[in-house]
Amino acid sequence: MSDHWVVQNLENALNVWNEKLSEIWRLITQSPQTFRGGTIWSVVLDIHGALQAIGYALLVLFFVAGVIKTCGSFVEMKKPEHAIKLFIRFALAKGLITYGMEGMLALLNIVQGMATSVMNTAGFGEPQSAILPEEIVEAVEHCGFFESIPLWAVTLIGGLFIWVLSFVMILSVYGRFFKLYMYTALAPVPLAGFAGEPSQNVGKSFLKSYAAVCLEGVVIVLACVIFSVFASSPPVVQSEAAAASMVWSYIGELIFHMLILVGTVKMADHVVHEMMGL
Repeated sequence: MSDHWVVQNLENALNVWNEKLSEIWRLITQSPQTFRGGTIWSVVLDIHGALQAIGYALLVLFFVAGVIKTCGSFVEMKKPEHAIKLFIRFALAKGLITYGMEGMLALLNIVQGMATSVMNTAGFGEPQSAILPEEIVEAVEHCGFFESIPLWAVTLIGGLFIWVLSFVMILSVYGRFFKLYMYTALAPVPLAGFAGEPSQNVGKSFLKSYAAVCLEGVVIVLACVIFSVFASSPPVVQSEAAAASMVWSYIGELIFHMLILVGTVKMADHVVHEMMGL
């Protein structure tokens, strides 16, 4: 590592970015059960179990409300086809509340498998690191005191932008993880809506939204893969330009691509919702 302050500042900022990108890579392929040693998952399980009792109570309520709304009289309920239809609806709704978590985890595993397939197909076991080209390092090290003054300003601004973008990106990915926990914990309540025909849209909307949250991981992986391709072939550095111009040109283009990546990660939920028509 160079002893020059400008180079050190830029390399420290890029190291922070690379660390956050690698952390995202690990989070996307990590299951909720193992995240943070499984402590959060155990709390989610307790909340899910407590809300199952409420879900069963709502199951009966939604079922009775659905029967009253869909059947014009009790004579219709005596017909075998109506009785069987109501029984099947009640049984399926109860099964969703009882085994909903297993089904949701199965869906999450499928989506994580898709994300892994995208990584393997692209040939990236790990995201490519953004590094400072040797041409820039040499140009900065050969700068005099007065020539270094504009470099300090460029470095401070560029380094600050990279730091901010790094934390915005990782916060967005952590936000997806917490949404997965919340959906799993609260699942019995909206799934009880399947018990009645008028309230079944509540359950459908919940499952669609949960699927969208799971698919956000695939969108984030795709964005990281595209950025990794860029990182493996960094911008061309004009060696004949002044050091300040070289640094400004390189950092500007790098930040531009980082903004695209962060924007895609942050807007992953909107992208998936548009794809699914939600």
